[in-house]
Amino acid sequence: MKILNFGSLNIDYVYNVDHIIVSGETLSASDRNIFPGGKGLNQSVAFARAGANVWHAGNIGKEDGGILLDTLKENSINTDYLQQLDNAPSGHTVIQVDKTGLNCILVYGGANSLQTRENIDNTLKNFSANDYLILQNEINDISYIMEKAKSIGMKIILNPSPIDEDILALPLDYVDVFMVNEIEAAQLVDGDSDEELLDNFVKKYPDAHTVMTIGSRGAHYAYKDQREFHGIFDIKVVDSTAAGDTFTGYFIQTFAETNDAYEALRVASAASTLAVSRAGASTSIPYLEEVEQFLAEV
Repeated sequence: MKILNFGSLNIDYVYNVDHIIVSGETLSASDRNIFPGGKGLNQSVAFARAGANVWHAGNIGKEDGGILLDTLKENSINTDYLQQLDNAPSGHTVIQVDKTGLNCILVYGGANSLQTRENIDNTLKNFSANDYLILQNEINDISYIMEKAKSIGMKIILNPSPIDEDILALPLDYVDVFMVNEIEAAQLVDGDSDEELLDNFVKKYPDAHTVMTIGSRGAHYAYKDQREFHGIFDIKVVDSTAAGDTFTGYFIQTFAETNDAYEALRVASAASTLAVSRAGASTSIPYLEEVEQFLAEV
């Protein structure tokens, strides 16, 4: 089994602020840091640190993408299908982190938005049935990637973030695992409670597994009649930027190894707890040994 993450890579410019800025307001930042990030890169790092062999496909700018390429290589992530473009900058984000650790993120696609079908075809021909494909919503031509992956027989894991109306145009019936938060879930199905959202996911996508994180309240899993839940671990929040990406990588890797949804929720919850206790995106993602030690002590 191979894991292919066809996803974004961004340079994150992170500003520490007293509060998230509002329209018309000017606010001084107390600090600025530059980190490698992007939902795709973060999830690849999470997979790798959880013990997976992962390939990352995507685009970076040749002039400014060194920090991103170095991060992949430092985490033993295969970069055979990573393109370095001469004609575009790498994707980047401007992130505000307030004094409670909450954030807001502005994304510029850059090279992430320049996937070509030729490159998609050349990448996917190296994968086969039952390999895993990880997707987010920060690159272009996702629908085509899903169509090609489905024809091969790959298992498709979709994290529809950042969610927008384009998500509804995707062939969502092809998805094997949805990784959503409660806001994303409510934009894909109706429901006035966690339970209704999960039930309606199962009704609308009966062959898919659904994992729904609900912030400080924990995370749910639903598949047909099975339901699992795990709460959060208490810790001081420093920066929540990569919490969801950490959860995704650790959940899918643990679930692929154990086929135990509750254990996957437990491990992923611990990993994301450690991630929010640290600054940065990919730099905050813990290694498996740290997660195991944390779980042994709680």
